[in-house]
Amino acid sequence: MILPWSCEEPFPRRFDMRKIFAIGSIGAIVAAIYVFAEIERPQENQYSESQSLEAISDFFTDDEINNIAVFESASPSVVFVTNTQLRRQRFSLNVLEIPRGSGTGLIWDRSGLIVTNFHVVYGANKITITLQSNRSYEATVVGTAPEKDIALLKIDAPDEELKALPLGDSTLLAVGRKVLAIGNPFALDTTLTVGVVSALGREIKSLNNRTIKNVIQTDAAINPGNSGGPLLDSSGRLIGVNTAIFSPSGASAGIGFAIPVNTLKLIIPQLREHGKLFRPVIGIETLTDYWTKRLRVKGVAILSVRENLPADKAGMVGVREDSRGNIHLGDVIIAINGESVANEDSLLSQLEEYEPEDTITITTLRDEKIHNYDVTLVAPDG
Repeated sequence: MILPWSCEEPFPRRFDMRKIFAIGSIGAIVAAIYVFAEIERPQENQYSESQSLEAISDFFTDDEINNIAVFESASPSVVFVTNTQLRRQRFSLNVLEIPRGSGTGLIWDRSGLIVTNFHVVYGANKITITLQSNRSYEATVVGTAPEKDIALLKIDAPDEELKALPLGDSTLLAVGRKVLAIGNPFALDTTLTVGVVSALGREIKSLNNRTIKNVIQTDAAINPGNSGGPLLDSSGRLIGVNTAIFSPSGASAGIGFAIPVNTLKLIIPQLREHGKLFRPVIGIETLTDYWTKRLRVKGVAILSVRENLPADKAGMVGVREDSRGNIHLGDVIIAINGESVANEDSLLSQLEEYEPEDTITITTLRDEKIHNYDVTLVAPDG
């Protein structure tokens, strides 16, 4: 048998006690050092794990401590959103799931509601939500508001995994105030960027070419994949949802946009209950902006008036044809409650500010005369 420490003869017959004592002493010292190290190591690990921000305040600035605290508190509420589509192979006719894109979302409440951008989930056959725990859940679409670039999703996950963000008040924002963005840029999950509010009251276009008003502009780096993620104040409260960037290169150029949280407070209940924005109606069909421009009309031309709805009861008229077959424009809406209406986008935006049963004054131009109609709005069908 060959031993690991193989030598020419097994052991010497005569023992040198001084050598044995020396070897034993060295072994005892080594053992003591090993035991001491084993005792100390857990204490060191325990200290590093239990270190609070206050304990390391000597190593970080107040601003850095704030960044760390906000990130640690908010990141469990940020989710990864994956959009996949079903595609049929050309020759085999097999159906495959093709990744279409990814983005970010945030947990709205502990019932499993997830808020993200509409353009993140647009065209998806399957939406997967991955939480910070790396557990993934298939999401269902509760409602969408393309005109606000917002989608409301729902997942069936345990309550302990669903931590909602506290809501702030976007009306309290000011240019120069610190903001933090958390998202998944370029599929790099849970990334923090920090900046300030660069401007307020901006306007951007949604996927369906509607104008989104009162948008927050920030220089916190926002890149592809950040869409749908939270914009937070220094207290960790949600103040907006990152939705778009201005960039010739496609990457962050220091100009990002976020939909304010106060807008979400208005539309999320509507999406939850109705699946879409609940905008009151006046009962008209309008000419598209294309034809309005072709006819050189300023305002919104009414194509037709639906019977027994507010516009019809108020006496408004649409496009008419005379006995000779000539077409005549009816009422052209130019203002609501004194606020100018330039196109269909501005008309719809103004109607979103009212509720069913509200009475508004609609100013129109017909046959080169100004007409004012008092119209009581009603709820939409369905």
